[in-house]
Amino acid sequence: QVELAESGGGTVQPGGSLTLSCTASGNIFSINGMGWYRQVPGKSREFVAVKTAGGSTFVENFAKGRFTISGDNFSDATKNTLHLGMTDLKPEDTGVYYCAAVHQTWPPEENDYWGQGTQVTVSS
Repeated sequence: QVELAESGGGTVQPGGSLTLSCTASGNIFSINGMGWYRQVPGKSREFVAVKTAGGSTFVENFAKGRFTISGDNFSDATKNTLHLGMTDLKPEDTGVYYCAAVHQTWPPEENDYWGQGTQVTVSS
């Protein structure tokens, strides 16, 4: 079993920066990747970025050049932390950001894990 806890959300002005963190605790060796989704108002949940246990990273097109995913390398059996560095934030980045972890391959499936989400608000 794995639990995910996000932190770092908040309110920032357009052009500002935030770093979100997600700490996974539990049986980390059962996880093959961790990443981020977001749900902005009026839209369905969308993929943002992922980091695999093998070290590969992928960032969705809308976030390239502005968002960076980084974190631990899944080497601790009981804990792993992931970060999402966000720069040049825009009002359309406003939404709830969710951390997810997968047993096998991305994207998350029914038996994978989700955090509770953290609110990001970009507003002047």
